Amino acid sequence: MDRLAFNAVAAINEQRVASQMSINELANITTVGFKSSFEAAQRATSFNGAGMSTRSQPQAVSEDFINMKPGAMMSTGNKLDIALSDSTVLGVSAPNGELAFTRRGDLRLRSNGTLENGSGHAVRGQGGAVITAPPGVILTIQSDGSVYGTDPVATANVPPVLLGNLLLRDASQTKLQRRTDGLYQVVGAPAGQDITPGPTLPGLTAGALEGSNVNAMAVMVKLIEQSRSFEQQINMIKEAKTNDESGETMMKSS
Repeated sequence: MDRLAFNAVAAINEQRVASQMSINELANITTVGFKSSFEAAQRATSFNGAGMSTRSQPQAVSEDFINMKPGAMMSTGNKLDIALSDSTVLGVSAPNGELAFTRRGDLRLRSNGTLENGSGHAVRGQGGAVITAPPGVILTIQSDGSVYGTDPVATANVPPVLLGNLLLRDASQTKLQRRTDGLYQVVGAPAGQDITPGPTLPGLTAGALEGSNVNAMAVMVKLIEQSRSFEQQINMIKEAKTNDESGETMMKSS
């Protein structure tokens, strides 16, 4: 019974990682620009102790690599809303000040003139500095990421002023992973490292937002399968306990 129960408990514990990923994706179905992660990986880990030296235990490991599959595009008409094209990501400042990347494009101006997205992360420009705008200026964003400001009290023949260019990077050839703050960083690179430009020219669509790329039905089916697998492992432990008790009864003297 001990070995059967140990294997069942180990299976339950390893399913925990995949269940957490599924629950997180289900909770972010309506989050703007949210990207799902690839399936949890399985690694065979060797353990020292009693038994053969070749024994190993498979363990689920959450790499949290970002799946860049695009989500549904929603037209909003808001000049500060942007939907990033293809595998384009936007450079922002993480809460600790490091450079990080995101797909969330619901931009807005703080009271101090700093451009930020819906999560409160300050948007960076091509030079690495945060993009700012004078009070009262009307912003427009072009498809190449250039940000222009127009003074609402200026005459009609005054052209808009270039305030900066969004830090856009093509991540089609770069693996990204999710940070603890929900932003993206390059896999295997130190936190805050920039992305090497890819072969595709980064771009965006103004006046629109990208929805989450999570398939709600697929995630719900996955959660049901994980729940049934959990019940199956529990039933195996109960059955092993019953068999063990039956064996003890047979061993008793009459």
